[in-house]
Amino acid sequence: MTSPARPSRPARSAPPSRPKGAGQWALGYSEPLNANERMKKDQGGLEVRERILNLYPHTGFDGIDPQDLRGRFRWWGLYTQRRPGISGGRTAILEPEELDDSYFMQRIRLDGGRMTADQLRVIAEISTRFGRDVADVTDRQNIQLHWIRIEDVPAIWGALEDAGMTTAEACGDTPRVILGCPLAGVDGDEVIDGSAAIDEVVERFVGDPTLANLPRKFKTAISGCVDHCTLHEINDIAFVGVVHPELGAGYDLWVGGGLSTNPKLGVRLGAFVPPQRVAEVWHGVASLFRDYGYRRLRTRARLKFLVADMGAEWVRATLEKEYLTAALPDGPPPAPPRNEGRDHIGVHRQRDGRNAVGFAPSAGRLSGTTLRAVADLADRYGQGRIRATTTQKLVILGVADEAVAPLETELAALGLVVRPSVFRRGTMACTGIEFCKLAIVETKANARGLIEELERRLPDFDEPIGINVNGCPNACARFQVADIGLKGSLVPDDAGEMVEGFQVHLGGHLGTRSRLGRKSRGLKVTADGLLDYVVGLLETYQGERADGESFADWAQRADEASLAAAGSAARGADGRR
Repeated sequence: MTSPARPSRPARSAPPSRPKGAGQWALGYSEPLNANERMKKDQGGLEVRERILNLYPHTGFDGIDPQDLRGRFRWWGLYTQRRPGISGGRTAILEPEELDDSYFMQRIRLDGGRMTADQLRVIAEISTRFGRDVADVTDRQNIQLHWIRIEDVPAIWGALEDAGMTTAEACGDTPRVILGCPLAGVDGDEVIDGSAAIDEVVERFVGDPTLANLPRKFKTAISGCVDHCTLHEINDIAFVGVVHPELGAGYDLWVGGGLSTNPKLGVRLGAFVPPQRVAEVWHGVASLFRDYGYRRLRTRARLKFLVADMGAEWVRATLEKEYLTAALPDGPPPAPPRNEGRDHIGVHRQRDGRNAVGFAPSAGRLSGTTLRAVADLADRYGQGRIRATTTQKLVILGVADEAVAPLETELAALGLVVRPSVFRRGTMACTGIEFCKLAIVETKANARGLIEELERRLPDFDEPIGINVNGCPNACARFQVADIGLKGSLVPDDAGEMVEGFQVHLGGHLGTRSRLGRKSRGLKVTADGLLDYVVGLLETYQGERADGESFADWAQRADEASLAAAGSAARGADGRR
């Protein structure tokens, strides 16, 4: 039996035989080359658990060792919050201890975004009891709580673990939460159900000390979704459902995607992964990253830099030779996505005749009170199963036809919309300056205000549009791959004063023609001028687009004058630039 020919790759010179020396363990660099590496060598991040449970609740916040507080706590999903009242202009000036509040953000790991109604009620109870009734659905299918005190963490972890949930390796230089399709196992069109593969990887490797000191974070997606909703192009490793002409359903292997300040789209290795080998291959790539990943500079410590430097051929050859029991067969690329929206919002027929009902909070912000109500609705109208999406939305599974309308009505009463406007459907926002120590600008309130005003001022706009609002350059809300990506920064107003604003990226896209957004010179807008800018931009698009042309395609070809005109309209409307 022969495999199909390996897909062609871009022409390049002969690949280097060894990566350049930059702190890689595989090249003999055993001594730490920066403070983060020294911290991890002193003691692994997982080992702080006992101190969090048994020491620090008694010493209080002021008794926490700084290396634990700003380092190892991340291995258990804990970040210190930003102290209230610190402006964005001081973010890069102050020392960490000056930015720290005595409260934490607590990230709850939800692999595949999967929750039962009972589990969601536990999260809701934690939010209302310990977290001032605040909760965020993230774009990596986690739920993140705020205002957590160190004294309350033992009770929080106990409640989560009793309900089958964890915060282990939700952050840190670890294998982060694994993305999966929220409709896995129920979508009749899916190529393959990735649930079992996710479960095996989590069971075998999350919490494994040999993988708990990676050069940086390691992000994974495993899915057979025909909409490609897990965004394989921007993960460190992704398994994308395909059907091999001889071996049946399995996965196409991608590596090296990631955004932040140096965005790169992932690359195909041209390898087919049978379902029974997913865990082995995942472990192989994670181990390759651990051993060959750059550790000298944290700004270059992601897998994407190694892949970009060494190329797909080197990665595949090294993976197969050093980390796998046998070579992988060549395989076909994934089919184009069925739906470029990739969000699973609305009502979708399941293979069993029931329905998946996806609905949109406003920019991912909820409350514990609302989460409890959602859990009750999932029990009453569905089968007690809830999923988070990669677009900060939620889905209730198993809803009978006759229950769809009453469920939709009750969700609307909670401010959760099953058939949202294109603006509510397509807008995301990161945590922002409200809680994040890295942020420069407010995001959640800006995004919510943007949604409301766009719905009011452009009620007939019905083209799909993605607007991603980020508080800093780190791309937690993926501004480089949005139709309109907004990167928080300080910009000059009309009087020359530096104020909160955004650098604008336009025409980013993941899907049939994946690409990073266009960053036009000088295209910045103040927070106060944001709405007028976006309205002007969308009106310019409506006036200039060709028949059937998407915003992303128009933005890539539009001349600078058109983009500048939209910005000028915004400045004229509110007197700022």
